[in-house]
This record gives sequence, structure tokens and C-alpha cells, in this order.
Amino acid sequence: MSVMAERSYRGLFWGLALGGVALDQIGKYGIFTWLYNNGQGGYQQVVPGAFRLVAAFSGQTDPGGVLAPLRTVGGDILPMVNHGALFGLGNSPGLANWVFAVVSIVAAVGIIYWTTRRATARDWPLCAALGLILAGTLGNLYDRLVFDGVRDFLHFYLIDWPVFNIADCCLVCGAFLLLAQAFLGRQAKETQPPAQTEKAQAMAPTK
Repeated sequence: MSVMAERSYRGLFWGLALGGVALDQIGKYGIFTWLYNNGQGGYQQVVPGAFRLVAAFSGQTDPGGVLAPLRTVGGDILPMVNHGALFGLGNSPGLANWVFAVVSIVAAVGIIYWTTRRATARDWPLCAALGLILAGTLGNLYDRLVFDGVRDFLHFYLIDWPVFNIADCCLVCGAFLLLAQAFLGRQAKETQPPAQTEKAQAMAPTK
């Protein structure tokens, strides 16, 4: 078996996953601290007339508790959060946040298990896609557990797009990459000569 066939891209997977989570949380804490404005919030134009950074706050003071130091990095007033899914879908306080939190945990466990397979570890586009999806999942899961909802601060208001965050970007990019990987991989398999396909199947290691 060739060295190339044994190459593992788990490092790429974990690098994107952990790097994405770090970037997401640095962005959230940084923007909400920067635009705190005594709990009034505000915005900063990035592309005038099209894109800006926003920080909205609820007006409610943090109630305290074990997680209070994580919620009050920028100030005692709690940020406005999205209790729903990606881009505000299903945004309603109460049970929704915890339902999505459980779904996120299940998804994260499934993704990590998927990368333990040798075939997955040798497929760099698949590892990259799963790494981005895991980054987005964990980034928003952290918010759900700590803030009881997701902090959003990116606003593409040229078309009044829902406010989103870096974790959402990771999820969308990972999903598109996963679809592209599946589609292109299927095309490559269909166009491969029969003899090469049979040889590849015969040489494929079993788990």
C-alpha cells in the first residue's frame, strides 16, 4: 500500500475545528465587549450601506452563578441572544434553545466518530468539511450552554439578511464543502474505468 494511501488528515480536521471555535469565541467576546456602550450596545460600519458589526443587549443584569464570569467579560448587562437555529430560525425563548443544544451535542459526537474511520481520515476535503461543521456546532453550543442562546454580531443589511456569527459561517461553508465533496467524489467514481474501480475496491483496506 502506498504512503499516500495511508496519509491521515485528522490534523486538518482538528485544526479547523479548534481554530474555528477559537475564532468564533474571540469574535463574539471581542465585539460585544467593544460595542458594550454601558449595556446600550451599538454597531460599527464595515462596508457602508452593506455590512456592519452589531451588538445588541437585553437590558437585563446577569443573575450571577457559576457561569457568571463567562457571561460578564464585557459588562454585567446580558447580550441579546438567538434561541433558535442558524440565522434565527425557530428563535423563541424556552425549550427551543435546549433542544438545539442536545441536537448539537449529538451532531458533535457523530462527527468525531465519523473521523475515526480510516477512509474518512484519508479524505482531506471530507476532513475539512467535518472540521468546519464541528467548529460551528461547538461554537454555538458553547453559547447555548453559557448564555442560554447564541450571540450574533455580523449583519449583512444590504438585503436585510438575519444577523449571524462566525460559527454560522463555519457551518454553512462546511455544509457546502461536504456537498461538493460528495458530488465530485461520486462523479470521479462514475468516470473511473471499470478495471481501476475493481482494483481500487480490491486494494481498499477493511476497517
